[in-house]
Amino acid sequence: MTRAPENLLTVRRLLLDHLDIDPDTSRSQDLEPAEVGIVGDPAHRGGYHCGSDRVVTKDYSVVESPRDSAGLTLDAAALDVGIFEVRSGGRTHDLRTFSNWCVAQCVANTPDSRDVREIIYSPDGKVVRRWDRLRKRTSGDDSHLWHTHFSFFRDSIKAGRDQTPLFRRYLTAIGLLEDDMSAQAESQINSIYAGLFYGGSSMGRSVDPDAGGPEKASNSIVAKLDYTMQRLDALVAQLTALSGRDFTDEQAIVAGVLATLTPEKIAAAIPATMAAQVADELGRRLAA
Repeated sequence: MTRAPENLLTVRRLLLDHLDIDPDTSRSQDLEPAEVGIVGDPAHRGGYHCGSDRVVTKDYSVVESPRDSAGLTLDAAALDVGIFEVRSGGRTHDLRTFSNWCVAQCVANTPDSRDVREIIYSPDGKVVRRWDRLRKRTSGDDSHLWHTHFSFFRDSIKAGRDQTPLFRRYLTAIGLLEDDMSAQAESQINSIYAGLFYGGSSMGRSVDPDAGGPEKASNSIVAKLDYTMQRLDALVAQLTALSGRDFTDEQAIVAGVLATLTPEKIAAAIPATMAAQVADELGRRLAA
């Protein structure tokens, strides 16, 4: 039967941990556990809330992208988020602002949003819109006036890829998580990660060849990473050049061995049958 994958359960727990707040606080409306869903109800057939046991013929959540057809398993690949309202940083944040923020990240193609196939949402509580990475659909039914739907490409769910970074950035941006680094820095570090595993100069980052060393990296973590990646690139280039060289110097080896030998040791090492021949040869050379 269709199951809830661990990477989406982790996103669910993250949102509930920070948006399902004690009602005695200044946060006026919690996000309740029943409002964050992954698997469709038993009658649900077709779509990203269903796994392989519930998809239908020509299911759009399977056939429209090779990422989906290759990633189809019993796991659902969708997340619904219901209505909430919290006060943080002197501002009110709710399902509408959350949805608009997430769509903006997808439009900007941030590294942590690239596994999102679509978001069905209401920007204002009055109309329903659909952002579709594949640009095939623009609408949704009225239930999305009070909940926002996220579809994830199935291959990312099958791979167990962490889907929390996008949502962590949102919670950090509104002040509900400690800001360990700027959103830009986190996005750039994500780029380094992508470059490391998928290739690219400096592991996916551009660097300043005239950086002048770590003293010019100031206190910026991204600048330090830039410098580190530059040095790693240089080290790899040097190792590649050295790998084709022959470091064997036979003459130096022979000279080193001979330097440790005394005449007595040399004489003792010569077989008796060769001693006379060596003596004759040395005699001829001395007489010459």
